[in-house]
Amino acid sequence: MARARTGDGTGRSGLRRGRRPLLAAVAVDSLGTGLYLPLSMLYFLRVTDLDLVTIGVLTSVSTALTLPLPLVVGKLADRFGPRLVVAAGQALQGTGFLLYLLVSGTGSLVAAMLVTTAGLRVYWSSVFTLIADLADAESADATGTDATGLAGADAKDHWFARAGMIREAGAGGGALLAGAVLAVDSTRVYDGLILASGLAFLAAALVVALAVPALPHTAPPAEGRSGYGALLRDRPYLALIAISTIFATCSTFLSLSLPVYVIQGLSGPDWAPGPLLALNTLLLATCTAAVTRFVRRRSTRARAMAWAGGLWALWCAASASAVLLPPRALVPFLAAAVVCYTLAEMVYGPASNALAADAAPPGSRGTYLAAFQYSYAGANVLAPTLFGVLFTHNRLLPWLAVGLLAALGAALMLLLAPRLPREHGPRQRVAAATPVPPQDKSLRRSPRP
Repeated sequence: MARARTGDGTGRSGLRRGRRPLLAAVAVDSLGTGLYLPLSMLYFLRVTDLDLVTIGVLTSVSTALTLPLPLVVGKLADRFGPRLVVAAGQALQGTGFLLYLLVSGTGSLVAAMLVTTAGLRVYWSSVFTLIADLADAESADATGTDATGLAGADAKDHWFARAGMIREAGAGGGALLAGAVLAVDSTRVYDGLILASGLAFLAAALVVALAVPALPHTAPPAEGRSGYGALLRDRPYLALIAISTIFATCSTFLSLSLPVYVIQGLSGPDWAPGPLLALNTLLLATCTAAVTRFVRRRSTRARAMAWAGGLWALWCAASASAVLLPPRALVPFLAAAVVCYTLAEMVYGPASNALAADAAPPGSRGTYLAAFQYSYAGANVLAPTLFGVLFTHNRLLPWLAVGLLAALGAALMLLLAPRLPREHGPRQRVAAATPVPPQDKSLRRSPRP
C-alpha cells in the first residue's frame, strides 16, 4: 500500500527536517525567557535613572497590556496558519531585545518591554498549534491515517514532551547565563548578550518562516459559529481551561514557594533551594519524553492529568510534613518531594497540551489553544498572591490550600473526561496499531453443493 502524503506534497522526511528548526526556535525562545527578567531589571537599572520599584511597576504594566493579545493571535493562526504567526512572535522578541540597547528613560523602556512582551505572547499563543499541526501531518504521512487518527494522537504527546524538554533546558541555560553575566557586572557584557539575544531571535524567526514546511490548513467555516463564538458555547472546553488553571497553579508553585519555605518556614540552609530547583530543571529536561511514553501506553490523557493532580497533592502533603523532620534529614527529604512534584509536571504537561489540541474543532485550533494558554496566565496571577497571603498567616497553609486544589482538580478531571472528545485508551491503541494479517484463501471452507 502506498504511503500517504500530506496535502502539499511534504513527505515524512521533509516533516522530520521541519521538526528541527521548530525545536531550535523553542530553544532560542526558552533561552531568551531565562535571560528576560533578571537581565532586564539589572540592565535598566544601569542605563536609566529609574529605581527598582518603578522598573518593576513598568514591567508589570507592560505585561498586563499584552494579556489580550492571545485573543487576536488565535484568530490569525486559524485564518492564515500558525507558522508565520510563530515567526512573527520570534521577530517581535528579537526587535524588542535590540530596542533594549536604545533605552534611556521611561518612554523607551516601556516601548522595549511592550515589543518584547508582545512577541512573547504571540509566540506562546501560536507555537502549540504549530506543534500539533506538524505532529498530525507527520503521523498521517507515516501511517496513512488522518490527522484525528490514533497514531497522530500518540505522536502529539511525544512532540509536546520533546518541546517541553528543550524549553526547560533553554530556560535553565538562560538563567545560568544571566547569573554569569550578573557576576561580571559589566555594561559592555550586557550589551553584547542583549545584541546576541536579539539577533538569535531574528535568525530563529527566519528559520521558522523558511525551513518549517507549510502544511495544509483548515480555515474557519465561512458560515456558522466558529472561533471564540464556538469556544464560549463549548462548556466542556471551558471547563478544561478552568481545571487546567488549577493544575497550572500547582505547576508554578515550586519556584515561587520553595526558597521562602525552606529558609524561613523550615530554617533550612540557604544553599538548599538552588540545587533543589536545579534538580527539577534537570529531570524535566532529560526525562519528560520517557515518562510520557510510559504514561501514554497505560492511560488516557484525562486520567494522566488526574494522576498528576494526585502527585501534586502528595507533594504538598510531603512538604507540609517536613516541619517534623530533624535538620540532617531535611534536604534529602525535600529532594524526594521535588522528584514527586517533577513527575507530576512531566505527566501533566504533554498530556494537557495534546488533549487541548485534540479537543479543539477543525478550523478553530488556534483560537482554542490560544485561549487554553490563559490557564497559565491565570495561574501566574493567582499563585503569588495565594502563597504570600497564606504563608503570612501560617507556614503550612499554602500546602494545605494547594494540596486541596490539586485533589479537587484530579476529581473534576475524571468527571469531565466523558464530556471531552473520545480518545483511545491503551488497549485500543494496541489493537488499532496491530495490522490484520491477510486471510489465507486455502483455509476457507468450500461451499457445500
